[in-house]
Amino acid sequence: MNIAARPQTEWKTGLFDCCEDVSSCCYGFFCCPCLACTVSNNFGESRCLPLCDICSPAITSAVGLPLCVPPAALSLRVGIRQAYGIKGSVCKDIITSCVCVWCTWCQMHRELKYRKNNQTVIVNAQPQPVMMAPGNPPPAGFMGQPGMVMNSY
Repeated sequence: MNIAARPQTEWKTGLFDCCEDVSSCCYGFFCCPCLACTVSNNFGESRCLPLCDICSPAITSAVGLPLCVPPAALSLRVGIRQAYGIKGSVCKDIITSCVCVWCTWCQMHRELKYRKNNQTVIVNAQPQPVMMAPGNPPPAGFMGQPGMVMNSY
């Protein structure tokens, strides 16, 4: 799949646009881990994936490694951006996930709600090909497509 051939779009709402969808904002404010699990599930990943964001700082600090990038938020943000052709880069996703992980989860929730409600359906309206057995002339009254030469064998 050639991603460059697809037109790139912007996020439908900004990182700090909580007023665009107050219900998502309140959900994230009062129970951010629940919102994170919902986003992960809505994107088709395991609901338990956001537990990496909760558990990884404790585990890495216990072994002496500082970690400030939430791995689940970052991976889902990159996945959503790639799946829907949203402009950006991994570097910008890292910065966004580190600045405000709560706002990142809210933005991803708003984006998935928008994409779910505004799905694009592509209809392929090409006619089925007609196969003719060799040696048999076309039936009387059969017309080929304009500009197509029909030969009998």
